[in-house]
Amino acid sequence: MEKVQSIPTQIVPARTDIYLEGPKPRVYELKFLWRVCINFFRGFRTLHFVGPCVTVFGSARFKPGHFYYEAAVTMGKRIADMGLTTMTGGGPGIMQAANQGAFENNGTSVGVNIVLPHEQQPNPYLHKSINIDFFFVRKVLLVKYSYAFIIMPGGFGTMDEFFETLTLVQTKVINDFPIVLFGKEYYQPLIEYMNYMATKGTISEEDMRLVLLTDDTNEAMQHISKYISVNYKVKKRKKLWWLFEKN
Repeated sequence: MEKVQSIPTQIVPARTDIYLEGPKPRVYELKFLWRVCINFFRGFRTLHFVGPCVTVFGSARFKPGHFYYEAAVTMGKRIADMGLTTMTGGGPGIMQAANQGAFENNGTSVGVNIVLPHEQQPNPYLHKSINIDFFFVRKVLLVKYSYAFIIMPGGFGTMDEFFETLTLVQTKVINDFPIVLFGKEYYQPLIEYMNYMATKGTISEEDMRLVLLTDDTNEAMQHISKYISVNYKVKKRKKLWWLFEKN
């Protein structure tokens, strides 16, 4: 497959004080709403035909050769073997690794990149990529098209994505979507604290049913395959010429 260039987005310098100013003029708010709508519209247009995805989250800081980087490459390859699309945040590190695995195994590789002040570039293993201005829009797109989620070791962003996805499962916004936490040593303290939360009654033990903690890519793929084969049927989407949807 040939790589597809990402859709360019103008990068606007970030203002750190903007949220301290309170409500903005109505024209400003209208422009903000318009930008959000345009981001969603472009995302829907770009990703409508990517097929059922598995989203891989993880740190942007791991380099090739690191254990977790190479594990993510394997994950991307296994996702391609299942006939599913590998979706990531489109950046470096774990995201690049998962895209690389899919790309090199003749699978479909997709990235939803975020526009940052330091200009995060899409990684080179993407068949389709889009740049998004807002983190919340990006997270919606990363969840909307996926049937399962793999959470590799990561930092604040990865934790944000993991807990938001888990909250959607907990509140039945999305049902029976398997979540894999990959990296027992890394995530064991987090699992222990979540079990502690269950003992305090702030979450239910049932909430953890779909979360698998593992170091084994085979076990991870079996966990995902079990739920997908039972719960999901893929509907073929027809492209409409009058909407300029190209084959």
